[in-house]
This record gives sequence, C-alpha cells and structure tokens, in this order.
Amino acid sequence: MRVISLKLLREFWDRYADAEQPLRHWYKTVVGASWRDVQDVKQTYAHADAVRTTRGETLTVFNVRGNKYRLIARIRYDYRLVNIRHVLTHEEYDEGKWKE
Repeated sequence: MRVISLKLLREFWDRYADAEQPLRHWYKTVVGASWRDVQDVKQTYAHADAVRTTRGETLTVFNVRGNKYRLIARIRYDYRLVNIRHVLTHEEYDEGKWKE
C-alpha cells in the first residue's frame, strides 16, 4: 500500500513523542500490506473500524498506542492507497469534528 502523508504522522509525534514508535510501526506495516477490503485490514488490525462520515465517506479508524491515539485514514483499495486524514488524541477523536 502507498501511504499519504507521512508529514501528518511526523507532526503528531513531534507533539506527542510517545506516539512516534507506534506510528512508525503502523506506517511500516501498512506499506507492506496488500489489503483488498476492510476485512483484510481487520486481519492485521483487529480493532480497526470503518466509519461513515456526515458526507457519506467511509474512513478507517485505527487505535494507536493502546487506544491512546486514533489514526483516521481513507483507504482506496482499488488504488492500493491509504490517505491519512487525521491523527488525534482520544479526546480529540471523541469530539467528533473529524466526521464532518
């Protein structure tokens, strides 16, 4: 899979240093993956969830560092593309603004 954009990950771990290793691991795992659908994602990340936004878009939510952080991405299986939309603290995630 191709991942866009590593910049968001770096910006997040610059603010939350304890997120760096889990995010680097996530990135390395995803780049080596060959996901065809959300079921494939769940085989790698059992707690990943596909969530529908208010705009009707389906995003995949990953728990990071024992559910302390959340990574939200749009996955285009047909293009083997993972577009990182947000990396949030659990509190930011719960506010729900990312769904808009």
